[in-house]
Amino acid sequence: MPLPHLDRPFDYLVPETLDADARPGVRVKVRFAGQLVDGWLLERVDESDHPKLAYLEKVVSPVPVLSPEVARLARAVADRYAGSLADVLRLAVPPRHARAEKSVTAADVPAEAAGPVPEAGAAPTVAPTAAARADGAARADGGTRADGADPLPATGVPIDPRGWRDYPAGPALLRALADGRTPRAVWSALPGEDWADRYADAVAATVAGGRGAVVVVADGRDLDRLDAALTAVLGPDRHACLAAAAGPARRYRAFLAARRGEVPVVIGTRAAMFAPVERLGLVAVWDDGDDLHAEPRAPYPHARDVLLTRARLTGAAALVGGYARTAEAQLLVETGWAREVVADRATVRARMPAMAPTGDDPQLARDPGAASARLPSLAWTTARDALRADLPVLVQVPRRGYLPSVACADCRAPARCPHCAGPLGLPSAQGTPACRWCGRVAAAYACPECGGRRLRASVTGARRTAEELGRAFPGVPVRTSGREEVLATVPGGAGLVIATPGAEPVAEGGYGAVLLLDSWALLTRADLRAGEEALRRWLAGAALARPGAAGGRVVVVADGALAPVQALLRWDAAWFAARELAERRELGFPPAVRMASVTGAADAVADLLAGARLPDDAEILGPVPADEGRERMLVRVPRARAAALADALHAAAGQRSARKAADPVRLQVDPLSLF
Repeated sequence: MPLPHLDRPFDYLVPETLDADARPGVRVKVRFAGQLVDGWLLERVDESDHPKLAYLEKVVSPVPVLSPEVARLARAVADRYAGSLADVLRLAVPPRHARAEKSVTAADVPAEAAGPVPEAGAAPTVAPTAAARADGAARADGGTRADGADPLPATGVPIDPRGWRDYPAGPALLRALADGRTPRAVWSALPGEDWADRYADAVAATVAGGRGAVVVVADGRDLDRLDAALTAVLGPDRHACLAAAAGPARRYRAFLAARRGEVPVVIGTRAAMFAPVERLGLVAVWDDGDDLHAEPRAPYPHARDVLLTRARLTGAAALVGGYARTAEAQLLVETGWAREVVADRATVRARMPAMAPTGDDPQLARDPGAASARLPSLAWTTARDALRADLPVLVQVPRRGYLPSVACADCRAPARCPHCAGPLGLPSAQGTPACRWCGRVAAAYACPECGGRRLRASVTGARRTAEELGRAFPGVPVRTSGREEVLATVPGGAGLVIATPGAEPVAEGGYGAVLLLDSWALLTRADLRAGEEALRRWLAGAALARPGAAGGRVVVVADGALAPVQALLRWDAAWFAARELAERRELGFPPAVRMASVTGAADAVADLLAGARLPDDAEILGPVPADEGRERMLVRVPRARAAALADALHAAAGQRSARKAADPVRLQVDPLSLF
């Protein structure tokens, strides 16, 4: 049950009529507190400690869709995030689709004994699986697997590392995967790197070693690229794509294909982080700093952390990659849990485009208006030169829309809705100011500060930028890529592409120029990860440019002395991640510490924290205002006390749910945003 005080297994009797179908991993119906509720059959045992038991009401489907490995992982994730097993299983196994299940019989799906799932707060016991023991035996005697699967390749099997040769440790990583070993790597991709091909190489090496893989990406565009790369390397029908956007039937068919062992590889968005894969040998995540990897539903797990937990429980290899590097990935390197895979500086310099900021002293001396201009002369001339050379130009704009934020043209006070105080915006050049919160139109807006009625842009969106650049470069085709329409590719000739971060299309042959505008909108956000996120977005855009030797240039409208800009100019994400992690250690912020957020009504938050047996070294910060009249408290402990913090908060939430406390409280361990 999802209620914290009922987060434990319950015993039921299996009637003789359901004996054949009631296997570990199947969906069932049971009576609980007089109501018929959904459940999972976790284990069959001969006896129970409880003298009086109710009977199992129904086996919904005889297909055991919950694998033992995923059941253990779900319990570990629930404990990690102070959540309930029921909530994690809701994320781990997609809803049943009867039509998609018709072609599957129970005999098609292995039903290994799951073993007891530890109760909430208990430390899970981890032992090698039968497959892992067979793998070890096979390696010891030279090749044949005890479970009858394809034999493992001999040590030193030739592997074609292709683009991994650009990284000194790259070929060794592939050999280790092919040999059945468990390397753990943090990979910093080079500019212009086809990351999907590199991940396909790593997956192919894992499959060659007789094991399976799970790869998680942030969105559908990345999934399509990885899907094409894997098809080219492994061939058709050798992997499954698992994404919530695929639709219920297609998603469930892909899930069943993986559960039946028909495919050794599953790729997908965060829905794939729990995918059941036989003989799991590799878990990988691309661009782990993207906020799409954070699950918005309780208990709010992050795909990177789920995959790393899975690697620890199963003994699988792990690969965390991206153009940028998060502080969490840097912590893996500095603690020795993972090795970094990076190129040498000579290779980086040869592959990167020419970089230039607009806010350094020499540039300001030549163009005094560069500090305040949205498109300084350096950016304008760089775009003009690329277009004259018949090369495409990418313009990255942090905001979508036309004028998503406006201000009084006379006194510069932010324009706010007279009804709800929300920000006003302009949908188009001929549009009427409207509230972005309540949607009310403010046609007769008058500034409450000075009475002025004229509005100016305080934040310029992608569509307005496209309009301005279209006038600046007449006759040049202008394309936009954002929420309304995301372009995958654009032709290689002269043209302007205005895109929001994450929606940048790939240009044939690479962009001649990349302009990174409105950097202040990223760097001045009230967010712990503002600098890290700005660098991540800049590197993703700059990676699409041609190398400097081929005419590729990147201009960032920012002060060159800022640390994120310095990291961009040198293409040194590892340096910035190490600096960021050191600062967070000094300030006591994640991932250097474990932090939990407790949000709700003031009395409810105080009630939960008063009933929690927090570790002695726990520090409580707050309260601070949250949304809708609620408040938030933060609880901080050293990383060594992380499990104790999660247990204490889960137990306190269980006490409140047991006495049916009226006001809900939201618990988030290591929330993505602290402010």
